[in-house]
Amino acid sequence: MERSLHSSSATWLLTMAASALAVGSAAVAEVGTNTSSLQHEVVLEGLENPWDMAFLEDGTMFYTEKCKGLSVMMPDGSVTPLLGMPGSEGYPATADDLFCEGQAGMMGVAVDPAFADNRRLYVYSTSNMSDPHTNRLMRFEVAEDFSGVSGRTDIVDDVPYKMEASDHPFGGPGAHNGGRVRFDADGSLWLTTGDNHNEEIPQSPTLMGSKVLRIDTDGNAHPDNSPPEGFDPRTYTYGHRNVQGIAFHPGTNTPIVAEHGPWHSDEITVLENGGNAGWDPRDNMAGRGDCPDGYCGYMPNQGEGMNRFERAAFMPMTDLETYPDAMPPIWDNNGWSQGTSSAAFLTGEQWGDWDGAMVVGIMGIGFGGTPIGQRIDVIELDEDMSVVDVTEMTLPMDAGRFRSVVQGPDGSLYTAVDEGMIHKLTPN
Repeated sequence: MERSLHSSSATWLLTMAASALAVGSAAVAEVGTNTSSLQHEVVLEGLENPWDMAFLEDGTMFYTEKCKGLSVMMPDGSVTPLLGMPGSEGYPATADDLFCEGQAGMMGVAVDPAFADNRRLYVYSTSNMSDPHTNRLMRFEVAEDFSGVSGRTDIVDDVPYKMEASDHPFGGPGAHNGGRVRFDADGSLWLTTGDNHNEEIPQSPTLMGSKVLRIDTDGNAHPDNSPPEGFDPRTYTYGHRNVQGIAFHPGTNTPIVAEHGPWHSDEITVLENGGNAGWDPRDNMAGRGDCPDGYCGYMPNQGEGMNRFERAAFMPMTDLETYPDAMPPIWDNNGWSQGTSSAAFLTGEQWGDWDGAMVVGIMGIGFGGTPIGQRIDVIELDEDMSVVDVTEMTLPMDAGRFRSVVQGPDGSLYTAVDEGMIHKLTPN
C-alpha cells in the first residue's frame, strides 16, 4: 500500500517522519495509509546503469545507459538501439568522442515538444572532442522508423568535466556533472550541471558548471533570464553543488530542483531567476582554512563520519551567512545526505491525494552512520511552494538506486535504478 500524504495533523506527520529518519528506522512506514495500492511492472531489465527516460505521447520511451548509449522502446515493447558509446555493440552508429568515466557518461534525455513535426531529441553526454573534455547537450533527429538518429548538433558544448582525480570522496575523474535535461510547459529547455569538485566553479560567472541553464533549442539564452551582471546569459541560477533533478510545478510552471548534499543536507529548492543557491566550497573563507586540493566540499573530516549538523555548520550546502540573499531550500532531507537524484510531479486523479505532489528518487549512500535510505519520497507543497507533508512511498518491489523518476503519458510513474532496471508503478 502507498502512504497517504494526508493526516489529521500535518505538524504531527512532519514530526513523526523527521524522527523516523533521524533514527534511520522504518518507523515512517506507520505514517498514514492510502486507499489505493501500486501495481508494479518491470519494463526493462538487464540494462547497464540506466540514467534517464523521455516519452512520446503514444508511450514510446527513449532511454540512456551511462556507458552504453541511447535506445528506444516502442509501445509494443520492442527495443531498438539508436546511438552507442565507443565499444558498445549492436548500435547502428557510435559517437567516437563520447565516453563514460566515474559519474560521467550519457545522462539526461528529453523529447522536443514539437517532436511530431521536427523529430528532435536532446541528449547530455561527456565528450573528449575538446581538451580539457566537456559535457555537451546534443540535438538529434530521430529517423521516421526509429532506426537511428542523425543530424547531431552540439547546442551546449562548454559544461566543465573533471579531468583528474583529487583527494576527495568519489574523487576520481568525471565527478559532479549534473545531467538532467527537461522542457517546461512553455517549451523552454533546461539543463542542470555540477561542480566537478572544483571550488571555483559554483560562484563563477562564466564556467557553466554548478548552474541551471534555461535556453532555446539552439542553445541560446532564454530572453527572460536575468543572472547577475557579468554572468553567462544562459544562466538561470548558479551556486549549485550537483543538481540531478528538476521538475516544474503543474499549473505554475515553477522550476524546482533536487540536489545531492555533501555528507549532509540533500536539498530541494524553488528556483528564482538569477538566484544563487549558496554553495561555495572554497577554502580560506567563511571561517575555514586550507582544505584538500582547495575544495572544502566534504569537510571537516571528509573521510570519517560525524554529526551532520556540525558538518553543515562548517561547510553549509546553502551558505546564508555569506550569501544572505541565496535561495533557501524548502527541504533538506532532515539534514541527511542520501543521494537525492531526480524529481517529477504526479498528476492525474488516479493518484488520489497525491495528485500534484512531487516525487524524488533517493539512491542511498550510508556513509558514516547515515541510513542508506534508498526510496522514493512523496512531497506535498502548498500554494506558497512550502512543504506540507513528506512521506516515503511503499514500494511493491525491492528498493534500489533510484536514478530517474518520470511520469509517463499513461499517468504511471517510471523509475530507472542503477541496478539495471526500469520499473513502472501504477495506482489503482
